[in-house]
Amino acid sequence: MLNRILLLLLLVLPNAASAHIILVVGDSLSAAYGIPVEQGWVALLQECLEREAYPYRVVNASISGDTTANARARLDAALASDEPAVLLLELGGNDGLRGLSLAAMKDNLAAMIVSAQQAGAKILLIGVQLPPNYGPRYTQRFQAIYQELASEYDLALLPSLVAGIGTESDLMQADGIHPNASAQPLIRDRIWKELQPLLELN
Repeated sequence: MLNRILLLLLLVLPNAASAHIILVVGDSLSAAYGIPVEQGWVALLQECLEREAYPYRVVNASISGDTTANARARLDAALASDEPAVLLLELGGNDGLRGLSLAAMKDNLAAMIVSAQQAGAKILLIGVQLPPNYGPRYTQRFQAIYQELASEYDLALLPSLVAGIGTESDLMQADGIHPNASAQPLIRDRIWKELQPLLELN
C-alpha cells in the first residue's frame, strides 16, 4: 500500500524535487498588494513557466512595506533555505517614498547582489519609479542607481516594473501607487522577456 502511495506521488509531482528555484525578493509591488495573490504577476509567472515547460518553481519572499535594509537583513537566510538558481530583486520603492538615504539604498542593494552571486544565483534587477512630486534631482538619482548596479555587477536589468502603467488610471488601484489586477499580465510579460534568457543559461 505504501509503495502505491509513493508511486502516485511521483506521478502527480514528477518535477517537484528537481525544479530549480526562482526567488522573488520585493515589496508590495511583488506581494500582490490589494489584489488576490493568484492574480499577481508572481503567480502569473509560475503559470507561464509551467505552460512553457520550464522546470522552475517560484518562491515569493516579497513583503509589503519592505525597505532595502529590511530585505538585506533577511536575504542570507532565504538564500540558504531556498538555494535559488535565479533571484528577482525588486526593491527600493519604500526607500524612495520615505525619502531615505539613496547611498544607503544602493549599498543595501549591492550587498544583496553580492550575497546572491556568491550563492551561485543569477540576478534580474528590477527597478521601480517614484512619483514626480519628489523632485527631479532625487528621482533621477534614484533611477540611476539601478543602471549603475546593473553595470557594476553585470546584471540583467528591467529598468522599471511599472513604466507606462503608473500613469494609466485604469491599470492602477485607487491609491495611485499599486497596479491593479488588469496590470499584472503586462508586468509578468515584461519580466518574462528579461528573465527567459537567464533560464536558458541554467
